[in-house]
Amino acid sequence: MNTQQSTQGRVAIVTGGSGGIGQAVCHRLADEGYALVVSYAGRASEAEVLVKEIGDQGGRAVAVGADVADPAQVGVLFDAAEHSFGGIDVVVNTAGIMLLSPLAEQDLDVFDRMVRINLRGTYVVSQESARRVRAGGAIINFSSSIPKLATPNYSGYAATKGGVEALTLILARELRGRDITVNAVAPGPTATPLFLDGKPQEVIDHLAKIAPLERLGTPQDSAEVVAFLAGPARWVNGQVIYANGGAI
Repeated sequence: MNTQQSTQGRVAIVTGGSGGIGQAVCHRLADEGYALVVSYAGRASEAEVLVKEIGDQGGRAVAVGADVADPAQVGVLFDAAEHSFGGIDVVVNTAGIMLLSPLAEQDLDVFDRMVRINLRGTYVVSQESARRVRAGGAIINFSSSIPKLATPNYSGYAATKGGVEALTLILARELRGRDITVNAVAPGPTATPLFLDGKPQEVIDHLAKIAPLERLGTPQDSAEVVAFLAGPARWVNGQVIYANGGAI
């Protein structure tokens, strides 16, 4: 049985589904036969376009707006998945923001925004996932290679991602006996609007040279790792998978 056949009938929720990596993940999982719930916060039109693209290619998808840090809205998101497709097998947490500043200069309101979306949001969605994902399913959170690279100006962002890694590894152990894997993907520098916004070209060129492969990652690179963890990787559990071209 090929992977596409084995994933027919499976359902995935992707938070941040209208973003760069989120869109790539949705397309990749749709190609594998998953029904998709595209969760978005502020980009409804992009989410609806994505749903139409998946439908035009023969897939099934719905778009649902939700604030990932709000338990009530996340509950409605999961209700929508169960109502639309009958259950939930995979949850992918790509929702996040990255706001850069030296630690000594970072406005704490800005830091709190990152904590709310990146860390609290992942926590809330993971909590609901632990309650509702079916046996044989997968919870896939998104960290970053930044905590390992220790790049200046990323302290606030890196702190939120360190928290994501910690909760991921512990949740994997808390779900003992449930046949649900819990892992995190940690991309390196990736050519998304979130990453590229505000960076001078010389900085982008420098970052592209960090990995031995001498390029930036693409959203599709991360999506390939997600597809692996969502489907065939049933013996990979409680891990942080670095998708960074060998940068660390």
